[in-house]
Amino acid sequence: MRKDPLSTQSMDFAVSIVRLVKELKSKHESVISNQIGRSGTSIGANIREAQYAHGKADFIAKLQISLKETNETGYWLELLYKSGYLDEQQYQSLDSACTSLRVMLISSINTAKKHLNQN
Repeated sequence: MRKDPLSTQSMDFAVSIVRLVKELKSKHESVISNQIGRSGTSIGANIREAQYAHGKADFIAKLQISLKETNETGYWLELLYKSGYLDEQQYQSLDSACTSLRVMLISSINTAKKHLNQN
């Protein structure tokens, strides 16, 4: 198991998403729960995949996929909140964690791009 902040936070977020999906399915909501389940767990999976990338360009590409997945997950969270499946506290907590991952990914991508351009 990796202990860097991005890996740790993405795993914690994925666990929260799995729990949310379980809760949504118990309420017989399957369309959005399937979507957020895929995007929310894909973030960490792509971060993990980036750790064994075939060079810097592949590393950056995997992190960019994770970034796109955080953006999609944010959309599903907002939709769940606006449709009444999440209360404000749940939404704020999950959205904050998602935003934190997005900020970390942007920073990591920018740093990797700087190093790519220096070589």
